[in-house]
Amino acid sequence: MARSMTGGQAQPLLEAIDARERALCREAEQARARIGELTAALAELDEAIAHLQITRTTLLSLAEDDGADPVAPPAVLPDHPAYQQIMDAFADLARPLRARDLCQSLDLPIVSKNVENTRSKLKRLVSRGLLVETEPGLFTQPRP
Repeated sequence: MARSMTGGQAQPLLEAIDARERALCREAEQARARIGELTAALAELDEAIAHLQITRTTLLSLAEDDGADPVAPPAVLPDHPAYQQIMDAFADLARPLRARDLCQSLDLPIVSKNVENTRSKLKRLVSRGLLVETEPGLFTQPRP
């Protein structure tokens, strides 16, 4: 048979619960801050990778102009299904898109996280030669 607690007996338990809740809230905030830092670091790394890939493409292009016969690697779509969805959206819409426009066409909520993740994927597709960035932030399929 369960015994009921009087107000005096419950008070230490309630204080312990409050203290634990405050501690967990602090931990959650620290985790959120760390996720933000890691997301920013990942975006910087992705951008650096994209710059190196663009540099490689430029060098291959310059070597080609010099009469050399470099073999450019074939464009390969990354393995994640999101990239196929992006390419399908470009094929369906047949016009240049910004990351925000693409989020709308993919029915993603227009929030900073989604727009930045989409922009990162677009930059990766540019670095692989599957898309072209005609002006900063405006992406399209390359012309044949």
